[in-house]
Amino acid sequence: MPLALARGFLSGIITGTTLCAFVVGIVIEYVPLMITGVGLPIAYGILLYLAGAPRRAREARIAPVIALAKVESLRAGGTETGDIPVYFDLTVAPEGAATYRLKITHGINLVDLPGYHAGDVLVVRYPPDRPWKAEVVERLSPEWERRVAEAVIESAPESSLVREPAEGCAFGALAVLGFTLGAALVLYLFRAELFAPEAPVRAEETQSTTTSSSGSATVNVDRSLLGEGELRRAIDSLALATDVSRVITAVVEDRRLTVVFAPTDAQVPRFDLREWAVDRVPALVQRAKATIHVGEPKTWQVTIIPFGTAVSSRVIVTGPDGSGSLADGG
Repeated sequence: MPLALARGFLSGIITGTTLCAFVVGIVIEYVPLMITGVGLPIAYGILLYLAGAPRRAREARIAPVIALAKVESLRAGGTETGDIPVYFDLTVAPEGAATYRLKITHGINLVDLPGYHAGDVLVVRYPPDRPWKAEVVERLSPEWERRVAEAVIESAPESSLVREPAEGCAFGALAVLGFTLGAALVLYLFRAELFAPEAPVRAEETQSTTTSSSGSATVNVDRSLLGEGELRRAIDSLALATDVSRVITAVVEDRRLTVVFAPTDAQVPRFDLREWAVDRVPALVQRAKATIHVGEPKTWQVTIIPFGTAVSSRVIVTGPDGSGSLADGG
């Protein structure tokens, strides 16, 4: 039916949009899209319920068919307490019509289950146009009780089994098409957020933290100071926060620069950190790692101190076999 095909297509769109919106919302961390993914099927369910109200009202005005049915077999399933689903295979004998086979599920209390046997006669009721929606009538009038007691029903062949009509291949194809279109719509609308290339992190954007006191200062960075220009940038960052022209000791580690300043009135050797040849540090560290035998080097530290009119650098490398040092008098 065209209406059923349209419902399949719309259901596919809602399903595809819901799943894709929820997943994309998580990926791009966009909460409104995630909420939409959760709320869309709820809204669709409410609309379907409201759209089906006129049909349900029409069906309620149609008197159901009440017929005798013979139990061909039954099988219980589900939990072991309370009402459990029992699967009935019935031969239905509607008055004035041919008998047919039908399979239904009916909830029966566990206490009452021994009262149902193959060969028993029951009374079922169903809409005239949908016999597969039959249900067992439990409270019978005296007239129907008499008819049940007197009924003799011959088993209908298996070939007469009545089932709910299948939706068909067209329904499934439209549902898949709707699912694809719904998901594609979400991906298209949020393609910029999903597939935009990440902006490269420039060296100038390297974050650093500077802390200082009257006698010392420390710069912590999130990239190795052996990287090209990293140590120079750390020094420039420190120079913006404090006076680096009266340094008596500087210690360089992989991601930290620590500086000790000379007291204002003290006559001690000092140097200007900005004039120090920072470009020699990476080569000095690499040479120390290659020539000092401490196993696989784990950490390194370069200490810079003034020595007369020159500035002396010493690198200490530490590994599993101990530590060693290498001096550079330049």
